[in-house]
Amino acid sequence: MDAKVDPKKPTARTPGSEPKAPTPPHAPDGGRREAPMEAPGPLPGQEAAPARRLFSLSPINKRRWDSFKANRRGYWSLWLFLLLFVLSLFAEFLVNDRPLLLSYKGELHYPVFVDYPEETFGGFLATTDYRDPFIAEEIEANGWMIWPPIRYSYRTVNRDFPTGELREALGRPIGFPAPPTWRIAGAVCPGDTEQLERFCAKGNWNWLGTDDQGRDVVARLVYGFRISVLFGLLLTLFSSVIGVAAGAVQGYFGGRIDLFFQRFIEIWTAIPALYLLLIISSVLPPGFWVLLGILLLFSWVALVGVVRAEFLRARNFEYVKAARALGVSNLTIMFRHLLPNAMVATLTFMPFILNGSITTLTSLDFLGFGMPPGSPSLGELLAQGKANLQAPWLGITGFIVISLMLSLLIFVGEAVRDAFDPRKTFA
Repeated sequence: MDAKVDPKKPTARTPGSEPKAPTPPHAPDGGRREAPMEAPGPLPGQEAAPARRLFSLSPINKRRWDSFKANRRGYWSLWLFLLLFVLSLFAEFLVNDRPLLLSYKGELHYPVFVDYPEETFGGFLATTDYRDPFIAEEIEANGWMIWPPIRYSYRTVNRDFPTGELREALGRPIGFPAPPTWRIAGAVCPGDTEQLERFCAKGNWNWLGTDDQGRDVVARLVYGFRISVLFGLLLTLFSSVIGVAAGAVQGYFGGRIDLFFQRFIEIWTAIPALYLLLIISSVLPPGFWVLLGILLLFSWVALVGVVRAEFLRARNFEYVKAARALGVSNLTIMFRHLLPNAMVATLTFMPFILNGSITTLTSLDFLGFGMPPGSPSLGELLAQGKANLQAPWLGITGFIVISLMLSLLIFVGEAVRDAFDPRKTFA
């Protein structure tokens, strides 16, 4: 006989047979709980995919970098230029008239970072001249000093130059500009006076001579190189930003906007920049930022034509029309979809624009309309060489540094041009 089950009486349940609570209909997984999927491992005979690096290049950029490295002259020129520029950024630790570190009466001082008054070392002036014999002897008697390799700054005058002793030893007057110390040290060194001892010390040598005011040429070359490169980089950066923006607006919208901007650029470039620079310089005091602003007024037009042409070519492409149909804003289309195509030509021109910016600053300094008097400048050093033909080390050293710097930038520009050449990138 079959047993009858009473519906009112609860039936016994086996473990695990309890009914589950209903899942709400809005649950994201529809009430189904699935085990998390594991990433498939490599197949037999295959290697595991390498871990993604923090700075990884896309395939096309990797090809461009390989094309850049294939130009060995440009590749090594880039590294040499970067090395010289980084060293010039730390010029205060290599070429300076202040010690890097000194100990005076048991206390450590850092003259490179802190301006100590002379009272700290037994003097009475507001600033300390560490090359002063009294201060130097006081510190050496109560401690020690660690100097940079070259103990001159760009404004330091060599006050230990033995003009009278050299006149007696060589039979002719020698003053400023003075030849390199290694050429004349044999006539008076080793010296029997304190001044000659300081002059003959290797740390006080002027390895490339002095200018017409007794300042070390090496120091002025190092600081002048840094100012020239920083000025050129800033002018190139600001000019590129303005030029790219103006060219993008012209090329994308076209029509009357393009026509108006083109006529404005034609009128603006017809203004003689040198005469305007002379007028503004007579009103405003000369300075780094004043000169940068004046040159920026005319240098931004260099990239407008290139960027405008790229935007005129690409604004009617299918993906641009599709983006407009989807309601994408003009600003997004310009700077997210069209600008990467225009940056290829822009990056190709930038090393040459940097070269032109440095040349412009050097030319203005040579003419006397550049940096303020006393500032380290390669153009001012060339002007001194022109005015002092009896001191060939001035013109020769300035010419070599400028030629080396501009040649390195030209070689880098050629390598960048090869890297973005589609015939070599996609070959």
